[in-house]
Parts: sequence; structure tokens; C-alpha cells
Amino acid sequence: MKHLFSILCFFMLSNAFAQEQFSVFFESNKFDLIKSENDKLNNWIAANTSVKIVAIEGYTDEDGSDGFNDTLAKKRVDCIYKLIKYKINIRDDFKTRSFGENFKQSKNKADNRKVSIFYILPKDLNREDEILGIKKTIEIPKPKPEIQFPEKMVLENPDGTKSEIDLDVAFMKQVSNAKVGEKLKLDNLNFYINSFGITLDSRDKLYELLIIMEKNPALKIDIQGHLCCNPIDKQNLSGQRAKAVYGFLVANNIDKSRISYKGFGSTQPIYSLPEKTDEEKAANRRVEIMIVEN
Repeated sequence: MKHLFSILCFFMLSNAFAQEQFSVFFESNKFDLIKSENDKLNNWIAANTSVKIVAIEGYTDEDGSDGFNDTLAKKRVDCIYKLIKYKINIRDDFKTRSFGENFKQSKNKADNRKVSIFYILPKDLNREDEILGIKKTIEIPKPKPEIQFPEKMVLENPDGTKSEIDLDVAFMKQVSNAKVGEKLKLDNLNFYINSFGITLDSRDKLYELLIIMEKNPALKIDIQGHLCCNPIDKQNLSGQRAKAVYGFLVANNIDKSRISYKGFGSTQPIYSLPEKTDEEKAANRRVEIMIVEN
């Protein structure tokens, strides 16, 4: 086993009482346990299968050179680790440390020839990081860089002429900053009566949506069509209208994996059916986008 010669800072904390300690002792210059100590360790293991070990430390008495005692302490730690691994839960980043004789020695040499196991009881496991003095790092998400959207763009008309159109920058920013699950209506997106053909005066909104998708490569949306008036969408007109917007984006090189579509007919009206005014009908007859990822 590779030894990490550092120790968790919990040994210096005032709340260290919440971690427990168990020690076994060795004969002079030995790194194998005698039978009585081995039995003692096995009994401890049997009684503590639900604890979590966080550190193992090895010690020696002052007899012998520093180098000899350091190696002996390491071997004692190895001995105990081999006896407990797979039998008791051990923290993933648990530490071992070999002190050799470099610690405050007891006057009774036998007390210095030991390995100590530090562990946490089951009742305290929910406070494990607190006990060990580990502060959790909270990652604060970096704010998305503000996207600069164009205010105008030039489109080619069916007759070959060109027109400059004003773009709704506020809407494009709203979509870019929307949260997952949020729905936004595509205002001024109109269709010919009883069809899924998009009117020419609606192309501003289509290009705004296209620009949004181009400038937000992580954005994924679900295009949702809704109808007014008729409670039954026999021709799936709501779905066909949503698909028309989907088709425009795909035709302009937006990857299909980023967009989906569906029609809801009149099942999700803003105003209950039958609508009382033309304004209510217009509000129910809509296409929305729902943010899937952003």
C-alpha cells in the first residue's frame, strides 16, 4: 500500500472528540501482533463493522535509530491495514502516518509500541466532514457572458428586393437568460387561416429565434403549438405549425438534437373555451418555446 505521510487536520480541532480511537500494541522491534493483541483487534473489528476508519498511525519506542524506527512504524501500520481492509469501511482519502519515535513518549516503553486507528461511529457519520474539519467547496456558477444581439438585419424579399428589419433584442435576451422549463410565447408569429403556412410578416420572429439558437450553442428548446376555438384538433394543425418553425430552424443549420416540437391543440388554453373575444382567441392561438437546456 502506498503511504501518504500527511495527516488530516481534524487532530487539531476542538470537535475531535467525535472521532474515536482504538490501539493495539507490539513487542519490542516487532511488527506482527502477538496472539492476545490479534484477538483484541479481531474482537474490535467484529464489534465495529459499521464504523468508518479515517486514519491509522504507527509508533515505536525510542530504542534504535530514527531510520530503523520510522521503517518499523510503517511496517506496523501495514500490518494493521492488511488485517482490517475489506472488513471495515475506510474513508476514500484516509491517511496513514508513521511517527516512529518522534512523538511525546510515555515513560512506559510498552505504551509507545503501538498502532492507533481513528474512526467515526455510525451515529456521527452524517457529520463526517464537520468532524474532520473539511470545508465543502461550493462552486459558484460563472455568469453566462452577455451576448450581443444585432438590432437590425437585411432580408431578401420574394421579389428579389431587400428589406431591413428591426429585431426584438429584448426578446432575444429574454430567451437567452430563461431558465429550464420556462415557456415563452413567439409573439407576432402568424399563420395563414386553417393552415400551417407562416405569413411573410412573421419572418422577423423566425430570424430572431434563429439568431438566438446560433448564439447559444447549449440552448435546446421544445416548440409547442396551440389552437383556439375548436376543442378538437382533427388535423393536428397545432403540431404542424410547431413543425413549420422546427423546419425553418433545421433548414438554417440548427442541429435537430437541439430542437423538438409537439402540438397541444386547445388542451392548454390561456383563456377557457369558448373564448369571449377576438383577443382571447388570439392569445390561445399561439406558438411557444419551452427551454429544455440552457
